Amino acid sequence: MNHQNHKPITFLLADDHSLIRQGILFILEEIASDFNVHQASTLQQITETVKNHPIDIAVIDVCFPDGNFLPVLPEVKKIRPDIKILIYTGTDEHRQSLKFINAGADGFLSKMSEEEEVKEAVLKMITCGEYISQDTQRLLMNSLRHPDLIDPLLCLTEREKEIAEMYASGYGNLEIANLLDVKQNTVSTMKKRIFDKLKIDNLVELIEMVRHH
Repeated sequence: MNHQNHKPITFLLADDHSLIRQGILFILEEIASDFNVHQASTLQQITETVKNHPIDIAVIDVCFPDGNFLPVLPEVKKIRPDIKILIYTGTDEHRQSLKFINAGADGFLSKMSEEEEVKEAVLKMITCGEYISQDTQRLLMNSLRHPDLIDPLLCLTEREKEIAEMYASGYGNLEIANLLDVKQNTVSTMKKRIFDKLKIDNLVELIEMVRHH
């Protein structure tokens, strides 16, 4: 690629394992001639780096010692609207990729990928500003046909959603029964149905789900 007439591309490599960052750096050295690199190993460093440097392309993991990148992603896009973000993670693509793309990521790549695919992904980020793997493309097509894959709460009825939100706000069975003027065992039955539909088995997971959607 010929970047002679352009300013160098500025990358952010964010992962709490320096070996992963080093691996991507090697790939960059192979495929790009003119670039700057910043590195981060925590969410806090990511937001600070994005505030202080004109990052063009960020390659970012999902899990950091100080939390998950998903809630921070929109904030990063707000700070620097033109930034292109490639999520590079060990978490399961099927469960995660659509959430991140929905939140504003421009690409998603599994750490299980072969080196060739990592090269292709980084090149695509440089040339097109996005990289969607075939697996994620299939998931996106599927999600258009089945929107509840992206937002599982869509499969709940209005009443079930209302109850799910009450649980997430910290109400117990008895309080919910009183507020909705129904029997307590009706609430228990609804709770079981909500758990079945969302394929979860405890309140912690329910709270997480309501919070993210």
